[in-house]
Amino acid sequence: MARKGFGLSAIAVGGLAAALMAATPAAHAEDKIVVFAAASLKDALDAVNKACETDVGEAATVSYAASSALAKQIEGGAPADIFISADLDWMKYLSDKKLTKPDTEVKLLGNEIVLVAPKDSTVETKIEKGFDLAKLVGDGKLAMGDFKAVPAGKYGKAALESLGVWSSVEGKVAQAENVRAALKLVSTGEAALGIVYATDAHAEKGVKVVGTFPEDTHPPIIYPVAQTADSKDKDTPAFLKCLQSAKAGALFREQGFTVLTPSN
Repeated sequence: MARKGFGLSAIAVGGLAAALMAATPAAHAEDKIVVFAAASLKDALDAVNKACETDVGEAATVSYAASSALAKQIEGGAPADIFISADLDWMKYLSDKKLTKPDTEVKLLGNEIVLVAPKDSTVETKIEKGFDLAKLVGDGKLAMGDFKAVPAGKYGKAALESLGVWSSVEGKVAQAENVRAALKLVSTGEAALGIVYATDAHAEKGVKVVGTFPEDTHPPIIYPVAQTADSKDKDTPAFLKCLQSAKAGALFREQGFTVLTPSN
């Protein structure tokens, strides 16, 4: 099956974005590298940041949110040195506006999307063409990232459309501001099922994986990284180099990511 591309929907971002914009200028005042990273990277990148501190000379200040929200903040002038997106679209959105340094852009990581349920759920299924997802959700909700902007939501919608089941569950979807928020809806039992990254399911003990979506049902899940055009911190190149090191690669793999950079 041919892979399908995404159409990019540039939407306004809400309170979380505003809060992060308020927080990051103070970080820059302390002369720290500021990284804006997709929410799904939190556990892995926290570990990588700590491991890279010796090589770089400082730990970065990392703000996590949906890639869409972070890209909009950078466009609006929020001071960030590095952007790590959960898809190629939002990186392209910034690079097309000349807000990144193209020669620093690297495809860093890969991932998968999975269907999850609360850990005590009895739901079982095989994810395949026409599977009865609506019946599995029942009177509950299907949690996923905002499918108009959040990469995990976009990947999820593409997969459900490819499998021919999107129309049957569209009215049951509970959209979240990022993939970790969608994960929380499932782990707390507020949603019957959810679509998240495999790495999120790995990090959350309150959910179980019901099935993995076939790779050919959605575009490749790629996390690109780049230095922003307005980056001023002299240690930014060293942090980018460490992100692509074998040391970082091992930590990313521990969380379930596929490492795409040649040095790893």
